[in-house]
Amino acid sequence: MATTSTPPRVGIVGLGGIGSYHADLVAENDARLVAGLDVDPSARTRFETEYGAETYTDRTSFYDAVDAVIVTTPNAYHEAYAVGALQAGCSVLVEKPLAHTLESAERIAAAAAESNAVCMVGFHNRFDPRAEALAASREDGFFGTIQHVDATYVRRRGVPGQGTWFTDADVAGGGALIDIGVHALDLVLSLLAFPDVEEVSGVARSTFGQREDYVDVEGWGGDDGTVSVEDSVTAQLRTADDATISLDVAWAANRTDETAFRLRGTDGGAYLDMNGDLTLYESVDHGVDQHRTTTVETAEYDGHAAEQQAFFEAVTAGEDPDRNTVEQALTVQRLVEAIYRSSDDGAAVAPQ
Repeated sequence: MATTSTPPRVGIVGLGGIGSYHADLVAENDARLVAGLDVDPSARTRFETEYGAETYTDRTSFYDAVDAVIVTTPNAYHEAYAVGALQAGCSVLVEKPLAHTLESAERIAAAAAESNAVCMVGFHNRFDPRAEALAASREDGFFGTIQHVDATYVRRRGVPGQGTWFTDADVAGGGALIDIGVHALDLVLSLLAFPDVEEVSGVARSTFGQREDYVDVEGWGGDDGTVSVEDSVTAQLRTADDATISLDVAWAANRTDETAFRLRGTDGGAYLDMNGDLTLYESVDHGVDQHRTTTVETAEYDGHAAEQQAFFEAVTAGEDPDRNTVEQALTVQRLVEAIYRSSDDGAAVAPQ
């Protein structure tokens, strides 16, 4: 990969809400937003007006105009744009999940391996300062051996866009698990240094999204329409060294919202509240036997912005990123597929 001293020319594919969010951040990260691509004429017009960037419908012309591409389309279209960009020599930041199916994700990974361009996947929670502090504690040996992690990503009500692509299995590839559960899986696996997972047991449920009496105070549901995906998943994973992971994910549940991770190690433990604080736990003999509970305070910053910065730094250096790699995202996708397969089979399975 070649290095460059010039800020990369950036193009965004998929000019909806998350595409606009990425566009807002590009200038903050010393990059040049020069192009957008979308099949929707109104989205292209709005993007041109708001950002002063040229928009395209032709992929080849779009790829020729940019050095780096941020893919923010619905999941089923990640492959076409990511593979096309990589084959054209453009670096790619593709929003999570890597794809809507394992087979599609494998084709993106193959294209990335064959390309000299950078490819990174948008699991922005890894760049949250609390998550980074937790990762640093793990690297410092604070936990000893991590034996178990509880990962919870639950909304009391939050089925997004009923009848839109979010609830269409053919386009999204799944529901709560592939939308928000992948964030939890990626963060846990990174904290465990991406161990080999030998057994997966999971149950996917469609409880709330199709109910006529679905109560949606916050208005997440949006349009009424077909819901062909699950709204919650519960899963258990066991690694080759007998570490275990409990995963609880829901777009809707009769309980309080929670996005949190609980770690149990041989020497220390932690509770990470993604909407609150990081708390560390240890018991030591220091003068007297004592329990220590430490609240870690961190500065607030935007995980998406930090993720973008890491991507642009990798593009400029001509080096693959050291986190949020395609291979890591492919591992997450394999576990997603295994959880769905276990739910369908009604039995524990081994990831493929």
